[in-house]
Amino acid sequence: MDKLDLTKKFKSYYHAKTKPEIVEIEPAQFLSIKGKGDPSEAEFISKIQALYATAYTIKFIYKSKGKDFVVPKLEGLWRFDESLSNNTTISETPKAIPRSEWQYQLLIRMPDYVNNRTIINAALQVVEKKKIEEAENVHLLNLHEGKCIQILHVGPFHREPETLQLIQDFSNKHQLLKNGLHHEIYLSDFRKTPPDKLKTILREPVR
Repeated sequence: MDKLDLTKKFKSYYHAKTKPEIVEIEPAQFLSIKGKGDPSEAEFISKIQALYATAYTIKFIYKSKGKDFVVPKLEGLWRFDESLSNNTTISETPKAIPRSEWQYQLLIRMPDYVNNRTIINAALQVVEKKKIEEAENVHLLNLHEGKCIQILHVGPFHREPETLQLIQDFSNKHQLLKNGLHHEIYLSDFRKTPPDKLKTILREPVR
């Protein structure tokens, strides 16, 4: 039985260069869970745990039906209350907004054949069998970002503003406007990878 690997099927989605470029992102569906607060705190980790537990439960449900797949990379959409920003640029925002005010939506991409009913049933199994209450908040998200600026950030998260400035400069040069939430794709497992080796795709929807 062949195992579907979305990172191979959609290579361009999981690939970025170290210089800003314009890309066109296709519609996709995701497991999703929302949160707010400092990503270094326990609540953030508990939401990742709930998301992955649900994703693997879904994987095994479909494996039993002959539709096995590889659980893809973790992703995140990030936003903040713009009334707190004082019109800061995307490169200034991570430093200007208190981490306690960061809002996020963690994502794991799902194959097209995964349906909402299966997601609901899988989340209930995770709550009942694994006692991970956060799984109650996992849901399906359909996302179509379309035109985006993206770049590969290599290094620790606290140095992202330097890379975001490259996106800002590119956006200004080409007179592009923000058209969606800041998007990160974590190509590295940040629990195991040294900070200076981390690879993260940074993506900004624009128009």
